[in-house]
Amino acid sequence: MIEIEAAPYLLKFGTFILSWHGVFSFIGVAGAVFLVGRWARFYGIDSDDVYSIAVWAIISGVIGARLVHVVDNLDYYIENPGLIVAVWSGGIGVWGGILGGFIGGIAYALVVKQPAWIIADITAPALLLAQTIGRLGDIVNGEHCANATDLFYGFIWSHQSSPAVYCANGIGASVQPVIAMEIVWNLCSLFVLWKMRERIVPSGMLFALYLSLYSVGRFMISFLREDRVWFEPLGLQEAHFIALLVLVIVVPVLAFRARLSSKEEVRDAIISNIPKVRRSDRRRQQRNN
Repeated sequence: MIEIEAAPYLLKFGTFILSWHGVFSFIGVAGAVFLVGRWARFYGIDSDDVYSIAVWAIISGVIGARLVHVVDNLDYYIENPGLIVAVWSGGIGVWGGILGGFIGGIAYALVVKQPAWIIADITAPALLLAQTIGRLGDIVNGEHCANATDLFYGFIWSHQSSPAVYCANGIGASVQPVIAMEIVWNLCSLFVLWKMRERIVPSGMLFALYLSLYSVGRFMISFLREDRVWFEPLGLQEAHFIALLVLVIVVPVLAFRARLSSKEEVRDAIISNIPKVRRSDRRRQQRNN
């Protein structure tokens, strides 16, 4: 068994909580934005344009993450509506962050006439890396309830402040390491995406592959979690339904549109869709005018 004795919070002041999950999530998101900005340069995309898109993606991602959490705990928030916007007190859903960030980022990129789907493909591996880093904080926090297990790889949260106290099994119980499983799945998916990043066309298909891989992994792992069950006969949770919805949309897209190609053809196709005028060039033109 693996015992986790660390306190879940770095700082707690009133309703404000700075958790390990929050710190690692920040590191993961910041790192992902930095990487996408760097990688985008290889395709002739200005880093400033990437950062502008990232701002809107993060804002919409936070809104989406909170919305998914609130919906999954709707009874509590109906009784406490004032806490719906209290993101600082904890409570987000990864699925909402992914889909909300995707919608916000794509929408803004299209509005400012940036190659939205190319940037989405560049972002996909970085997102998996960000999710993996963020999940490290979840392991310390112990905030995801899971089924009990007596196998050697079970996780035990023993700190009295651990959110595990609110789980059915409580503190000191050995439970399925669902977060560690998700980390392993994310890293395996990252390996696949990295191998396919310059092989799959057209633009947007790598991001679609990312969504499908995460959906499959999250669907399976969620059966070991003790989240609210939405459909009792099959034990389906909110995450199951979101994963199924994503797969229903993404799998046909991959089946009918995605194809493998040579690295040279993929690069040529990407470069041909990049705007000819960069943001830095536009700024210089504005100053000259």
